[in-house]
Amino acid sequence: MDRLTRAFDALRRARRKALIPFLVGGFPQPSLTGPLLVALQEAGADAIEVGIPFSDPLADGPTIQRASAQALARGTTPPTILAAIASVRARLRVPVLCLTYVNPMLQFGGSRRGGGLSAFFRAAAASGISGVIAPDVPVEAAAELRAAAASSGVATVFLAAPTSPPDRLRLIARASQGFIYYVSVTGTTGARRRLPPTLVHGIRQLRVVTTKPICVGFGISTPAQAARVARLADGVIVGSALVQVIATARRAPHAVRAAAGFVARLRKGL
Repeated sequence: MDRLTRAFDALRRARRKALIPFLVGGFPQPSLTGPLLVALQEAGADAIEVGIPFSDPLADGPTIQRASAQALARGTTPPTILAAIASVRARLRVPVLCLTYVNPMLQFGGSRRGGGLSAFFRAAAASGISGVIAPDVPVEAAAELRAAAASSGVATVFLAAPTSPPDRLRLIARASQGFIYYVSVTGTTGARRRLPPTLVHGIRQLRVVTTKPICVGFGISTPAQAARVARLADGVIVGSALVQVIATARRAPHAVRAAAGFVARLRKGL
């Protein structure tokens, strides 16, 4: 949690916008998760988000769904992803966040009656995870999740959407730690040709209720789009477009080089 806060404090002092690429853990091969993390850091990432594959990813569009299915088919599990992150922890200078759904956390280690949350967050903290994003846990029902995360020193980052009314934006802003994840569109993840016309208004609404950093994700797919979003927000999150680059490259070391090259181009444009 402290690492994530310090990272955004440093970015603010440097007047630098955060670039947060998203990877699907275990894709395209389980052995590449660690090398991809290091490569994206060296390419200019300020934090990295790692998705834990899940069979029912309600927030994810087709690109990430396909990557998650392939990772699951290759035997990827939450413990193997945490182990991959831990294996390169000593080489990472930037915070790593996990995006996961509530069921894998509840079932972590075979625990029952909610005990899995505590086990998951202890393991996440031990692996070097600074924050967790759980898109299927609304902030109003997140007390248990937040308590388990806080007990292990892991930040909980919540999502705000264009449809969130002002009262709910205030609640999300108070609860979210490190930064607020603003979803640029109503819908699932996926590269899009145009940024939504409501983005400026949505970010301004959030600025009214918080001074915390706002990072925008969902739909950002090109360096030009990332640059436009960075003029409005404190950070840019790019997922599906990067996952597609990795999918096209397919094999190591081509996938690692292609991913790093794409992130470097995004960084140059910010």
